[in-house]
Amino acid sequence: MHVRRFLTASLAAIAVLGAAACGDEGPTDTTEGADLVIYSGRSESLVQGVLDDLTTETGVKVGVRYAGSSELAAQLLEEGDATKADLFFSQDAGALGALGKAGRLEALGPSVADQVIDGFADPNGLWVGTSARARVIAYHPQQAPEAEQMTSVDEILDPTYKGKIGYAPGNASFHSFVTALRVAKGEDGARDWLTRFKANEPRKYDNNVLVLDGVDKGEVALGLINHYYWYERVAEKGAEAVTARIHFLDADDPGALINVAGVGIIKGTDQKEAALKAVDYLLSEKAQQYFADETAEYPVIEGVTSMHDLPPLAELEKSSIDLNELDSLETTLAMLNEVGLT
Repeated sequence: MHVRRFLTASLAAIAVLGAAACGDEGPTDTTEGADLVIYSGRSESLVQGVLDDLTTETGVKVGVRYAGSSELAAQLLEEGDATKADLFFSQDAGALGALGKAGRLEALGPSVADQVIDGFADPNGLWVGTSARARVIAYHPQQAPEAEQMTSVDEILDPTYKGKIGYAPGNASFHSFVTALRVAKGEDGARDWLTRFKANEPRKYDNNVLVLDGVDKGEVALGLINHYYWYERVAEKGAEAVTARIHFLDADDPGALINVAGVGIIKGTDQKEAALKAVDYLLSEKAQQYFADETAEYPVIEGVTSMHDLPPLAELEKSSIDLNELDSLETTLAMLNEVGLT
């Protein structure tokens, strides 16, 4: 009940941010008449291609509701056993962990977790990662060339960057980053960091794409995003047409978090067999190649390489925080509301 109370209380603020990001028409929902219903916190533009294949792969009609991961996690808790969702496809591990902690996910079985790289699945088998992404600092090379030397996200708190930082407050990956801050710095340390961040008057954007746009156009000097947004932009427009650069902190720092997108099967579904087939497909070589090439993310199974010039995942120094410690989403949302960063 503690998890449900906080997440549901935060749903209104997150829903407003999600609606702004999706435009006046709201998120896409194709669940009417579907046999297997997926609630996807991953954006339609990123994953529609791979989800479109699921009808063929599972042999059942698949429908998807798209919205923010935190919003959907709260909705699933609110709906409880009455939900029509069979599978939750989350942008981050934190929302999956919150649902698992609340008893809303089915065990996947050890054979599922065994398919992925160590550390990218819940040790209790309640969720599994489908792709990995690194938190990075996007920067404008003329406005903030020094960003290339940063080793801690604390450095963006310098008053030099007042009014010059972009972030997406409704984004699930930002929520996981804040949770990582709480794990690394403790509650008081994280609250102090967020208070100083707010005092630097960061600029709010509806999503990470717009954060990158802001850096690229020079609206802001720095932006907090995931790595793949930049690689997708470069693949689309060419490196010479993209002014923004990104920097991997390459340190044991919350700003160097390697998180996952992932899936969990909703407790009580009557489509568990189809849902397991969907999970297996998302971990297949074909789907992993899609994530590696189409979304520029890191695959979570061995033997798949990317067309993008990504620094090797194994060579990145990253935050030592265990992804299973990111499950306190309710406390993170409450702290963001308290500090005024929603």
